Amino acid sequence: MTLFFTEMWERFSYYGMRALLILFMTKAIVDGGLGFDDKTAGAIYGLYTMGVYLLALPGGWLADRLFGLKKSVWYGGIIIALGHFMMALPGIENWIIGSSGPKESLSALDTNSFFLGLILIVLGTGLLKPNISSIVGQLYPAGSSKRDAGFSIFYMGINLGGFIAPIACSTVAEYDMHLGFGLAGLGMVFGLIQYKLTGKSLEGFGDQPVVETEKEITSQKKLKTITSSIGIVLAVVIGILFTGIIPIDASSIAGASGTVIAVVAFGYLGYVIAFGGLQKADKNKVGVIAILFIFSAMFWSGFEQAGSTLNLFAERFTDRTIFGWDIPTGYFQSINSLFIIIFAPFFAALWVWLGRMNLEPSSPLKFTFGLLLLGLGFFVMYFATKIAASGELAAPSWLIITYLLHTFGELSLSPVGLSLVTKLAPNGYGGQMMGIWFLSVALGNLFAGLIAGEASGGTEEGIAAMPDQYMMIVYTVVGSAIVLFLLKSTLKKMMGEVN
Repeated sequence: MTLFFTEMWERFSYYGMRALLILFMTKAIVDGGLGFDDKTAGAIYGLYTMGVYLLALPGGWLADRLFGLKKSVWYGGIIIALGHFMMALPGIENWIIGSSGPKESLSALDTNSFFLGLILIVLGTGLLKPNISSIVGQLYPAGSSKRDAGFSIFYMGINLGGFIAPIACSTVAEYDMHLGFGLAGLGMVFGLIQYKLTGKSLEGFGDQPVVETEKEITSQKKLKTITSSIGIVLAVVIGILFTGIIPIDASSIAGASGTVIAVVAFGYLGYVIAFGGLQKADKNKVGVIAILFIFSAMFWSGFEQAGSTLNLFAERFTDRTIFGWDIPTGYFQSINSLFIIIFAPFFAALWVWLGRMNLEPSSPLKFTFGLLLLGLGFFVMYFATKIAASGELAAPSWLIITYLLHTFGELSLSPVGLSLVTKLAPNGYGGQMMGIWFLSVALGNLFAGLIAGEASGGTEEGIAAMPDQYMMIVYTVVGSAIVLFLLKSTLKKMMGEVN
């Protein structure tokens, strides 16, 4: 219960802010936004969502070696809340001084608090997100059937927070976007309060870092010194960025980050295959992870358009008026979580039933289904963009159907990928392979932001080009699904006994 509600409120804070993020960046300054162009906003969005997944790797490592799981969750939650409140500062200032008129230009507080807030949320999520899941795993003995049930309940907490947050924060944001960010932070505070009040239920789980030998204790002392030094350097860098002394080109940073992630991931996988001392069968399995890494990044680069490109489409080109009331744009961000809550049990039962009938598709085939459903969703949006290009507003049903198809794609690919990596990883490489897998999600999120900057219809020329851009996404995604289908037999052979 403690971990369920902590995660629910953390996801409330994340998805509440995510529903507003790109809308806030692209909204005109006089309307209370930052007035960024779509390309800049998309790059920043991609860097942010990439960072959330990327920092889960060092966050888990620090918990294992320095803080312990429970303290990492606590510290991470505090940092997340501070980040949201930092983003809310300009709105709180306006509320205190009673200023409600439109702004003609941005102040240092507007931009600096925004970027510092994003950095803090990324750092905090990196500490909290991987380690709260690790505590859930510790609650049940190895081999217990209750572990899967416990994670299923925990997963419902994630989606419950993801469903409620966009509705609540978008409603408040209708008055002031900054206060919408503040409500997201308040949710994290609620999570921290109940985490501390009910924390006795977690006694004996994740209390201490993994240090057993004298050598490990000595290493931990050195690690504390190194971590403190890195923290000081990081604080100085954040301070420099906060003052605006060094100008930031988000698009260039995003492009370079994508290259770095790809080089690191494939360089490491290549090193493991060539010099990891693996048998041929294990080398083949690592090769499968490397191949599926590409298709995973492809999927998430399309799926994560939900918070960027599709969010802007809902804002700019969707008829959101019902009985004279304009539905806040962020409400559409709740649809995916609602569909997950409804259909996740169905998909889990479907795979079990097909397995009993000896008809369960292989993991590469499930990946193929996920990519095809993603492409089909964008094919639906192709027709919606045709309506928008004609100068009319599209019905909400286009987005709803797209989110439904994308949810089916997520359920076909996301849990399958996580499970498959645990099966394919050689002995002694389980955690590292899972870390590499999350790099594919980070890379996909980064590309999602870059795509959003090009296909969002921010100009008249962009509106006219949207149908062709969406169809190009369809061709790319469906084409990758076809390639994966053709590789299916080869991959099955490389996987050996793994399905």
